[in-house]
Amino acid sequence: MLTKIQETADYLRPLLKLNPKIGIILGSGLGNLVSQITDQIKISYHEIPNFPISTVEGHSGKLIIGKLGNVEILAMEGRFHFYEGYDMKSVTFPVRVMKAIGIETLLVSNASGGVNPAFEIGDIMIITDHINLFPENPLRGENFNELGPRFLDMSEAYSKELITKAKQIAARHNIKVVEGIYVGTTGPTYETPAEYRYFRNIGGDAVGMSTVPEVIVANHAGMRCFGISIITDLGVPGKIVEVSHEEVQLIGNSVQPLMTLIIKELIQV
Repeated sequence: MLTKIQETADYLRPLLKLNPKIGIILGSGLGNLVSQITDQIKISYHEIPNFPISTVEGHSGKLIIGKLGNVEILAMEGRFHFYEGYDMKSVTFPVRVMKAIGIETLLVSNASGGVNPAFEIGDIMIITDHINLFPENPLRGENFNELGPRFLDMSEAYSKELITKAKQIAARHNIKVVEGIYVGTTGPTYETPAEYRYFRNIGGDAVGMSTVPEVIVANHAGMRCFGISIITDLGVPGKIVEVSHEEVQLIGNSVQPLMTLIIKELIQV
Protein backbone atom coordinates (compact mmCIF):
# COMPACT_ATOMS: atom_id res chain seq x y z
CA MET A 1 0.00 0.00 0.00
CA LEU A 2 2.76 2.45 0.91
CA THR A 3 4.53 1.67 -2.36
CA LYS A 4 1.39 2.26 -4.42
CA ILE A 5 0.71 5.58 -2.70
CA GLN A 6 4.26 6.69 -3.42
CA GLU A 7 4.11 5.53 -7.06
CA THR A 8 0.93 7.52 -7.67
CA ALA A 9 2.22 10.59 -5.85
CA ASP A 10 5.46 10.46 -7.86
CA TYR A 11 3.44 10.35 -11.09
CA LEU A 12 1.36 13.38 -10.12
CA ARG A 13 4.05 15.64 -8.62
CA PRO A 14 5.62 16.70 -11.97
CA LEU A 15 2.14 17.76 -13.14
CA LEU A 16 1.64 20.00 -10.10
CA LYS A 17 2.82 23.32 -11.44
CA LEU A 18 0.78 24.71 -8.58
CA ASN A 19 1.15 23.74 -4.92
CA PRO A 20 -2.42 22.93 -3.80
CA LYS A 21 -3.26 22.50 -0.12
CA ILE A 22 -7.02 22.10 -0.68
CA GLY A 23 -8.57 18.89 -1.99
CA ILE A 24 -12.20 18.65 -3.15
CA ILE A 25 -14.23 15.50 -3.87
CA LEU A 26 -17.34 16.16 -5.95
CA GLY A 27 -20.36 13.85 -5.73
CA SER A 28 -23.39 13.00 -7.88
CA GLY A 29 -24.77 15.92 -9.87
CA LEU A 30 -22.21 18.30 -8.37
CA GLY A 31 -19.48 18.07 -10.99
CA ASN A 32 -20.37 21.41 -12.56
CA LEU A 33 -18.25 23.16 -9.97
CA VAL A 34 -15.32 22.31 -12.21
CA SER A 35 -16.45 24.99 -14.67
CA GLN A 36 -15.38 27.53 -12.06
CA ILE A 37 -11.84 26.14 -11.89
CA THR A 38 -9.28 28.14 -13.88
CA ASP A 39 -5.80 27.17 -15.13
CA GLN A 40 -7.05 23.61 -15.37
CA ILE A 41 -4.95 20.53 -15.87
CA LYS A 42 -7.22 17.48 -16.28
CA ILE A 43 -5.98 13.95 -15.83
CA SER A 44 -8.20 10.96 -16.53
CA TYR A 45 -8.27 8.36 -13.78
CA HIS A 46 -7.35 5.83 -16.49
CA GLU A 47 -3.96 7.52 -16.81
CA ILE A 48 -3.10 7.58 -13.11
CA PRO A 49 -1.16 4.56 -11.81
CA ASN A 50 -3.02 2.50 -9.18
CA PHE A 51 -6.16 4.69 -9.38
CA PRO A 52 -9.56 2.95 -9.48
CA ILE A 53 -11.98 3.88 -12.27
CA SER A 54 -15.31 5.59 -11.58
CA THR A 55 -18.20 3.60 -13.07
CA VAL A 56 -21.14 5.81 -12.05
CA GLU A 57 -23.02 8.18 -14.36
CA GLY A 58 -22.47 11.74 -13.18
CA HIS A 59 -18.93 10.92 -12.02
CA SER A 60 -16.75 11.75 -15.00
CA GLY A 61 -13.55 10.33 -13.57
CA LYS A 62 -10.98 13.12 -13.82
CA LEU A 63 -8.46 14.65 -11.46
CA ILE A 64 -8.31 18.41 -11.90
CA ILE A 65 -5.47 20.69 -10.85
CA GLY A 66 -6.21 24.41 -10.98
CA LYS A 67 -7.50 27.44 -9.12
CA LEU A 68 -10.87 28.12 -7.54
CA GLY A 69 -10.93 31.86 -7.09
CA ASN A 70 -7.31 32.58 -6.33
CA VAL A 71 -6.69 29.39 -4.36
CA GLU A 72 -4.84 26.42 -5.79
CA ILE A 73 -6.84 23.18 -5.50
CA LEU A 74 -6.88 19.55 -6.47
CA ALA A 75 -10.38 18.31 -7.33
CA MET A 76 -11.77 14.86 -7.98
CA GLU A 77 -14.53 15.02 -10.58
CA GLY A 78 -16.10 11.75 -9.56
CA ARG A 79 -15.41 9.48 -6.60
CA PHE A 80 -15.37 5.76 -5.91
CA HIS A 81 -18.00 3.84 -3.99
CA PHE A 82 -18.12 0.64 -1.98
CA TYR A 83 -21.19 -0.44 -4.00
CA GLU A 84 -19.13 -0.43 -7.21
CA GLY A 85 -17.32 -3.45 -5.86
CA TYR A 86 -14.21 -1.68 -4.60
CA ASP A 87 -12.88 -2.45 -1.16
CA MET A 88 -12.47 0.39 1.33
CA LYS A 89 -8.73 0.70 0.70
CA SER A 90 -9.45 1.40 -2.99
CA VAL A 91 -12.35 3.76 -2.25
CA THR A 92 -10.11 5.90 -0.06
CA PHE A 93 -6.84 5.51 -1.98
CA PRO A 94 -7.09 8.98 -3.60
CA VAL A 95 -7.26 10.59 -0.16
CA ARG A 96 -3.98 8.89 0.75
CA VAL A 97 -2.43 10.22 -2.43
CA MET A 98 -3.75 13.72 -1.74
CA LYS A 99 -2.01 13.68 1.63
CA ALA A 100 1.21 12.42 0.08
CA ILE A 101 1.34 15.36 -2.35
CA GLY A 102 0.63 17.98 0.29
CA ILE A 103 -3.15 18.38 0.64
CA GLU A 104 -4.01 19.60 4.15
CA THR A 105 -7.77 20.26 3.96
CA LEU A 106 -10.39 18.02 2.32
CA LEU A 107 -13.81 19.26 1.21
CA VAL A 108 -16.36 16.59 0.28
CA SER A 109 -19.76 16.99 -1.32
CA ASN A 110 -22.56 14.55 -2.01
CA ALA A 111 -26.20 14.14 -2.91
CA SER A 112 -28.25 12.63 -0.11
CA GLY A 113 -31.76 11.80 1.02
CA GLY A 114 -33.16 13.88 3.83
CA VAL A 115 -34.75 12.11 6.80
CA ASN A 116 -35.20 15.22 8.95
CA PRO A 117 -38.85 16.31 8.57
CA ALA A 118 -37.76 19.97 8.61
CA PHE A 119 -35.71 19.51 5.44
CA GLU A 120 -36.85 20.29 1.91
CA ILE A 121 -35.65 19.04 -1.46
CA GLY A 122 -32.86 21.31 -2.64
CA ASP A 123 -31.64 22.19 0.86
CA ILE A 124 -27.90 22.50 1.39
CA MET A 125 -26.87 20.59 4.50
CA ILE A 126 -23.58 21.28 6.24
CA ILE A 127 -22.43 17.98 7.73
CA THR A 128 -21.67 18.29 11.43
CA ASP A 129 -21.05 14.60 12.13
CA HIS A 130 -21.67 11.17 10.63
CA ILE A 131 -22.84 7.67 11.48
CA ASN A 132 -20.91 4.89 9.77
CA LEU A 133 -23.15 2.00 8.69
CA PHE A 134 -20.75 0.60 6.11
CA PRO A 135 -19.89 -3.04 6.85
CA GLU A 136 -16.18 -2.28 6.83
CA ASN A 137 -14.01 0.50 8.22
CA PRO A 138 -11.30 1.73 5.81
CA LEU A 139 -8.76 1.52 8.66
CA ARG A 140 -9.38 -2.19 9.25
CA GLY A 141 -6.27 -4.29 8.80
CA GLU A 142 -2.61 -3.53 9.29
CA ASN A 143 -1.94 0.04 10.37
CA PHE A 144 1.00 1.94 8.95
CA ASN A 145 2.21 4.52 11.44
CA GLU A 146 3.51 6.61 8.54
CA LEU A 147 -0.12 7.16 7.53
CA GLY A 148 -1.76 7.72 10.91
CA PRO A 149 -2.45 6.27 14.36
CA ARG A 150 -3.79 2.77 15.02
CA PHE A 151 -6.71 4.11 17.08
CA LEU A 152 -8.17 7.31 15.67
CA ASP A 153 -10.03 9.96 17.64
CA MET A 154 -13.16 11.06 15.72
CA SER A 155 -14.58 13.60 18.19
CA GLU A 156 -14.25 16.34 15.56
CA ALA A 157 -14.43 14.52 12.24
CA TYR A 158 -15.69 17.71 10.57
CA SER A 159 -13.84 20.92 11.38
CA LYS A 160 -15.90 23.16 13.65
CA GLU A 161 -13.94 26.15 12.40
CA LEU A 162 -14.84 25.45 8.77
CA ILE A 163 -18.48 24.78 9.70
CA THR A 164 -18.72 28.16 11.44
CA LYS A 165 -17.12 29.95 8.49
CA ALA A 166 -19.43 28.23 6.00
CA LYS A 167 -22.50 29.29 7.98
CA GLN A 168 -21.24 32.88 8.06
CA ILE A 169 -20.68 32.85 4.30
CA ALA A 170 -24.18 31.47 3.69
CA ALA A 171 -25.74 34.12 5.95
CA ARG A 172 -23.83 36.87 4.19
CA HIS A 173 -25.25 35.77 0.83
CA ASN A 174 -28.72 34.94 2.19
CA ILE A 175 -28.28 31.28 1.26
CA LYS A 176 -30.41 28.89 3.25
CA VAL A 177 -28.34 26.13 4.85
CA VAL A 178 -29.26 23.46 7.33
CA GLU A 179 -26.99 21.39 9.55
CA GLY A 180 -27.15 17.69 10.20
CA ILE A 181 -25.71 14.25 10.73
CA TYR A 182 -24.95 12.19 7.64
CA VAL A 183 -25.59 8.43 7.69
CA GLY A 184 -23.30 6.48 5.37
CA THR A 185 -24.63 3.23 3.88
CA THR A 186 -23.48 0.85 1.17
CA GLY A 187 -26.17 1.38 -1.49
CA PRO A 188 -26.74 1.03 -4.37
CA THR A 189 -30.44 0.71 -3.55
CA TYR A 190 -32.26 3.74 -2.30
CA GLU A 191 -33.82 3.25 1.10
CA THR A 192 -37.12 1.65 2.04
CA PRO A 193 -39.56 3.64 4.21
CA ALA A 194 -38.64 1.45 7.18
CA GLU A 195 -34.95 2.15 6.63
CA TYR A 196 -35.61 5.89 6.44
CA ARG A 197 -37.40 5.69 9.80
CA TYR A 198 -34.50 3.72 11.26
CA PHE A 199 -31.90 6.25 10.11
CA ARG A 200 -33.94 9.05 11.66
CA ASN A 201 -34.42 7.13 14.89
CA ILE A 202 -30.68 6.59 15.35
CA GLY A 203 -30.01 10.31 14.95
CA GLY A 204 -29.51 10.84 11.23
CA ASP A 205 -30.63 13.86 9.24
CA ALA A 206 -29.57 12.66 5.79
CA VAL A 207 -28.44 9.39 4.23
CA GLY A 208 -26.11 8.63 1.36
CA MET A 209 -23.68 6.12 -0.12
CA SER A 210 -20.33 7.88 0.19
CA THR A 211 -18.28 10.46 2.13
CA VAL A 212 -17.83 8.58 5.41
CA PRO A 213 -14.89 6.41 4.23
CA GLU A 214 -13.02 9.40 2.76
CA VAL A 215 -13.55 11.49 5.88
CA ILE A 216 -12.30 8.70 8.15
CA VAL A 217 -9.11 8.32 6.13
CA ALA A 218 -8.60 12.08 5.84
CA ASN A 219 -8.83 12.37 9.63
CA HIS A 220 -6.43 9.45 9.97
CA ALA A 221 -4.00 11.40 7.79
CA GLY A 222 -4.36 14.54 9.91
CA MET A 223 -6.36 16.54 7.36
CA ARG A 224 -9.13 19.01 8.22
CA CYS A 225 -12.49 18.03 6.75
CA PHE A 226 -15.60 19.89 5.64
CA GLY A 227 -18.66 18.13 4.22
CA ILE A 228 -21.73 19.41 2.42
CA SER A 229 -24.80 17.54 1.17
CA ILE A 230 -27.48 18.50 -1.32
CA ILE A 231 -30.84 17.09 -0.21
CA THR A 232 -32.11 15.57 -3.45
CA ASP A 233 -35.02 13.52 -2.08
CA LEU A 234 -36.92 13.04 1.16
CA GLY A 235 -37.32 9.94 3.28
CA VAL A 236 -39.94 11.53 5.49
CA PRO A 237 -43.33 9.85 6.08
CA GLY A 238 -45.89 11.39 3.74
CA LYS A 239 -43.17 12.89 1.50
CA ILE A 240 -41.53 9.75 0.13
CA VAL A 241 -41.74 9.51 -3.66
CA GLU A 242 -40.04 7.28 -6.20
CA VAL A 243 -36.50 8.52 -6.84
CA SER A 244 -34.02 7.94 -9.67
CA HIS A 245 -30.34 8.70 -10.19
CA GLU A 246 -31.28 11.10 -13.00
CA GLU A 247 -33.50 13.13 -10.66
CA VAL A 248 -30.74 13.21 -8.07
CA GLN A 249 -28.36 14.63 -10.67
CA LEU A 250 -30.87 17.26 -11.84
CA ILE A 251 -31.54 18.55 -8.34
CA GLY A 252 -27.84 18.55 -7.54
CA ASN A 253 -27.11 20.59 -10.64
CA SER A 254 -29.84 23.11 -9.83
CA VAL A 255 -28.40 23.86 -6.39
CA GLN A 256 -24.77 23.58 -7.41
CA PRO A 257 -24.16 27.34 -7.99
CA LEU A 258 -25.02 28.11 -4.35
CA MET A 259 -22.82 25.30 -3.08
CA THR A 260 -20.02 26.50 -5.33
CA LEU A 261 -20.27 30.01 -3.93
CA ILE A 262 -19.97 28.71 -0.37
CA ILE A 263 -16.97 26.52 -1.20
CA LYS A 264 -15.19 29.23 -3.20
CA GLU A 265 -15.39 31.66 -0.32
CA LEU A 266 -14.71 29.03 2.33
CA ILE A 267 -11.31 28.18 0.89
CA GLN A 268 -10.31 31.85 0.65
CA VAL A 269 -10.30 32.27 4.43
